[in-house]
Amino acid sequence: MDVVVEVGGWEHECCGAAYERGQLVDLNCVSYLGGDGRNCFSEVHHVTVPDRRVRGRITDIAMVLDDGSTRAILRLPSGAALRHFDDDDDGLLRDPWSERLVGEISSEFILTVRT
Repeated sequence: MDVVVEVGGWEHECCGAAYERGQLVDLNCVSYLGGDGRNCFSEVHHVTVPDRRVRGRITDIAMVLDDGSTRAILRLPSGAALRHFDDDDDGLLRDPWSERLVGEISSEFILTVRT
């Protein structure tokens, strides 16, 4: 089963890990009912007590654009890398097929995890 997990905002910028396609993950999440009636999951690190763990392999990574649409990206850099505080990671968002830099900027992302 594929589960979509929201990652981003201040929680990811603070201490979020880097994520790659094909990576095995064990994510602490909070669940909530989305506007369309589906269960939704957001990764958390602080303040909020997680009520769900999502474990599996990442099959897709996308950035959420201002208009709500998404754009696939090769990998999600760590929060430190996105803020340019990681000497080992340039923190750049790249297209998964061409590896060219994407033109858009976002602080919100979604991971698709096959459980």
